[in-house]
Amino acid sequence: MWQSSGLNSQVLWTEFSEPVLIAYGAKLNQYINAPYHQWWRFVTPMFVHVNVIHIAVNMYSLWILGPYVEKIYGSAKFVVFWVLTGIAGVVASYLTVRPGLAGSGLGRFVFKSVDSPSAGASGALFGLVGVLFVFGIKFRHELPEGFKRAFGTGLIPVIMINLFIGFLGRSFIDNAAHLGGMLFGAALALVVDYRRPGDSHGSATVWRVLQIAALLLVVLCFWKASRNFSTPTLVQISVTPRDVFLNYVNVMNQAQETVAAIVTESDTSTVGPTVQALQTVAAPDAQADELRKRLIELLVKSTSPAVASPSPSTGPRRGPKLDAETLKELEVWKSDYNAWHKSKEQSFSH
Repeated sequence: MWQSSGLNSQVLWTEFSEPVLIAYGAKLNQYINAPYHQWWRFVTPMFVHVNVIHIAVNMYSLWILGPYVEKIYGSAKFVVFWVLTGIAGVVASYLTVRPGLAGSGLGRFVFKSVDSPSAGASGALFGLVGVLFVFGIKFRHELPEGFKRAFGTGLIPVIMINLFIGFLGRSFIDNAAHLGGMLFGAALALVVDYRRPGDSHGSATVWRVLQIAALLLVVLCFWKASRNFSTPTLVQISVTPRDVFLNYVNVMNQAQETVAAIVTESDTSTVGPTVQALQTVAAPDAQADELRKRLIELLVKSTSPAVASPSPSTGPRRGPKLDAETLKELEVWKSDYNAWHKSKEQSFSH
């Protein structure tokens, strides 16, 4: 992925571009749906990460949690758990791209207003947390005291802290994937017994077959991804019309998250970085450039007291609520942008 980004060291610490993430298998509903039907994107995202920090944090978490699950359930079940809970997380992320439900602060915690790339092993990691949580409760009478403190209800503080972090970072953290993986992991632990000394050979064989099947599924999905892979396009990532279009849409998607935060929560904390991103992104055509400039003007206008109606004090990160005229202008802009996106999607997506 780094080579496909032109060996630009900056992307290792910030974020790989949207075309690179998509090419290597990130989840994007647009490509899972018709007419592309890239179903393999339900599997590949758990092995794709947005930067070095992302994969380092997730692999450190795996190093901490993984050995517990593997020792308790065995390596075969561990692999099956990892793949299935990772898929469950991606499915949950896919199902929660619901702009109509992402209006409130709580709604934005789970639902997403725009379809943007999603990647990372967090769904599978939360799946392991779900497995250990239910294991600790289900077999609490068989566990030593130290294990009781580490698993089961002992994991509640860890879960709550991570959910709180997810709420604070709901604009860029895929909380639906986390919850989907954790709930599916909990469900697996409810029905799957841990590895006991007297386990039958037949049971172990079944799980070994499932383990091999899970690994083959991963190989198959990345083979499918490789058939969709275009190295020349990626190396020259800023010159093709398709890549300019995708990068522009990604920035506009992020800008709409900022707009949603302003409208629903009077949160103007991300207006500055959003405006900067809009000013630097290349526009694929003249109409796109005009839409970008209009949005920048509206975002700047949204922070001006002259276009705001009074609101209760909500802390230093909150601005006054927008007046009816500005809200109407934002709605008109959104309608114009959606019409442009729909008209250009087919021509730029190939």
